[in-house]
Amino acid sequence: MNFKPILYLFFFVLCIAIASCDDIIEPSISKSQVTPEAPANSYLSNTYTINFWWDAVNHALSYHLQVVTPNFTSPGALVLDTIVTGNKFAYNFNPGIYQWRVLAENGSSQTPYTAPRDFTVEASSITTQNVQLGTPANNYLTNQSAIQIQWGTLYGATKYQIEIDTNNFVNENSLVLNETIPGTQLNFTFPKDQNYEWRVKAENDTAQAKWSTVSTMTYDHIPPVQVTLTSPADGLVVSLPVALQWNSPASAVKYKLYVFKGDSVTTYNNTFPTTITSTTYTFNQGTSGDRVYWKVSAIDAAGNEGQASALRSFVLQ
Repeated sequence: MNFKPILYLFFFVLCIAIASCDDIIEPSISKSQVTPEAPANSYLSNTYTINFWWDAVNHALSYHLQVVTPNFTSPGALVLDTIVTGNKFAYNFNPGIYQWRVLAENGSSQTPYTAPRDFTVEASSITTQNVQLGTPANNYLTNQSAIQIQWGTLYGATKYQIEIDTNNFVNENSLVLNETIPGTQLNFTFPKDQNYEWRVKAENDTAQAKWSTVSTMTYDHIPPVQVTLTSPADGLVVSLPVALQWNSPASAVKYKLYVFKGDSVTTYNNTFPTTITSTTYTFNQGTSGDRVYWKVSAIDAAGNEGQASALRSFVLQ
């Protein structure tokens, strides 16, 4: 008997099983190490913004960055303790002596912390500095008309000028908002659906800092158009499984499928309504003679849900 085909099949199935297990079982990173890149040990900066950078670790989901002053052996204060999803992070510091370290982590394990690295921030003119923007993050998209905008403090600043525009700050005389305040946050209401840019500049009585980077945000509260159901036809007698299908409105990124029992108002079970990203759903429940009602609504990237389609029904054969 030729066992080669059986052996090939065995190894093929084994490879698939191993790959599947890797998808299900999260790999441990406890024996991995993070390699820090910047700032280098004993780094001296006359810029208050310190850009942290380390090499990414395979299977890591986030990184835990800590900064203390003056060092971890005899810490005077924990200055920064944050979770970072990427392998770069920028933060503004007051003049002083600091140490930093970072570890990688996923849902089930973490690496050791890196060896602490020293860096020193020297006092400098505010004119060479800039503010680090906080929230909302760049490319922010929302359907909420009112938001809170936040940014970081800058050593030596007593007030902050914030500008919001829709035309890249080309005309300083026609901005959406131009305000100077002593704090580091501002409540803002979008005047209409549109893309917006915002930036912040620190000031004191004698000098001004550089403008921050420009961050964008979009307000969109217009829902997608109504979905049109395509299959099966209303009232059709069908056999399981039933392929429910509908059209795709232009701004839709996902859909909410509602399925009801024969009275057309009672939810079929706790699975529904369900949210899916495709324009088809395989329904494989119920018994012969059951009438099932269904409808679909579209949801856009901002979270707006459009009007649901007309209600249809089908009867199980």
